[in-house]
Amino acid sequence: MPAFDDSRLTLPAGGDGLRLQVTGGIAALHKEPRDGAVQVSQLLHGETLTMHHEEKGFALVQNETDRYVGWARVGKLAASVIEPTHRVKVTRLHAYSAPHIQATPNALLGMGARLTSAGEEEGAYHRFERVGWIAKHLVAPIESVEDDPAAVAEQFLGTPYLWGGRDCYGIDCSGLVQIAFGACGVICPRDSDMQRDWLGEPVTDWDTPGALQRGDLIFWKGHVGIMLDAESFLHSNGTFMTTMAEPLVPAIERIAKEYGEPLGARRINLSEAVGVAPDWLTAQA
Repeated sequence: MPAFDDSRLTLPAGGDGLRLQVTGGIAALHKEPRDGAVQVSQLLHGETLTMHHEEKGFALVQNETDRYVGWARVGKLAASVIEPTHRVKVTRLHAYSAPHIQATPNALLGMGARLTSAGEEEGAYHRFERVGWIAKHLVAPIESVEDDPAAVAEQFLGTPYLWGGRDCYGIDCSGLVQIAFGACGVICPRDSDMQRDWLGEPVTDWDTPGALQRGDLIFWKGHVGIMLDAESFLHSNGTFMTTMAEPLVPAIERIAKEYGEPLGARRINLSEAVGVAPDWLTAQA
């Protein structure tokens, strides 16, 4: 188990220790407390955070979902935490001000957003705290899970690449893995190097024809993709600035010019990983 001396995953000593919750549709997590700073990740609606302190309208927070640390706009966070009951199961949806199709939208939410039922239904709609009315078939109970991470990832085909992205507006390679496996009940670390170290088990002789299978993860230094079958994979990439599927062998030749040769592949056993709080999430800093 790696020691947690990584600033990406560790809040400074001390601080407020206040728990917050994301109330905006999506909140950027910045490297520094200013809007123009690099986006290192994103926070999804309903995720809970631990705050260290505020500075210049930003809060230094740690996401309880994946331990990731960064600066978020205070205006998109709330000091009252409410327990989620549902999750968004599609790539994107609107929450409305009233339970009908012509109502004004209150928010655009992405897959993985966590919702709290207000206990009210009308026709095809259900009302959720803080966001409003959502068509019932677009959400699922929080405890329900999908069974094919590659199928979840395929829903993001054509989504623009965005550094630090975890959402329908834009997503990066490791964000795609995190959201896809998260929909299947597997808790994933945020970045590709962490995923390579801590997710699943190595695939022996992964470069032997036929060794890889659907759902396996293929890694480069700074990059990751999800296998769709033994010969093709899906990834969000900054070369073409989109989320796309392509044959693996020619992609390896092209990617080698930017990231070098693949570092290997890993396989996640869903029956063992679903619903399990991994060591890297619960270990003390």
